[in-house]
Amino acid sequence: MRRLWQIGQTVLGLIFRHPITGTAVIPVLPDGRIVLIRRRDNGRWALPGGMVDWGEDIPTTVRRELAEETGLDLVKIRRLVGVYSAADRDPRLHSICIVVAAEVEGKMQVQDTLEVSEVEAFLPASLPEGELSHDNDQHLQDYFQGLTTLA
Repeated sequence: MRRLWQIGQTVLGLIFRHPITGTAVIPVLPDGRIVLIRRRDNGRWALPGGMVDWGEDIPTTVRRELAEETGLDLVKIRRLVGVYSAADRDPRLHSICIVVAAEVEGKMQVQDTLEVSEVEAFLPASLPEGELSHDNDQHLQDYFQGLTTLA
């Protein structure tokens, strides 16, 4: 039994020793408001997004995660805001986050109630800066400064 556990640990180490790839979306409504979600795991506001599923490309992940977490439809990905890879950027695991800004439309409604408790649109001047989950404050700062960041 102990040997089986050691083999299991080795396999898990091989699988999970590489960063996981994910996305975050800065969803911009036609009136310029930015949509955020409230995460159930920590109660903080965040950009919608999530892990890239096997076989998905980034635009597909962006479209899927946006719909699942906000109920909104992707109109157009405007630009790449950055690729963020610091090992401590996500408290759960080492992940690489590809952040895009996107035009969105539709009716806001939480679809994934296990991960998201609410969805709300904020005017840029009213964003809860300094109170966002993970490194989403940095993502928004880079967006507003017009940067494309590799960090």
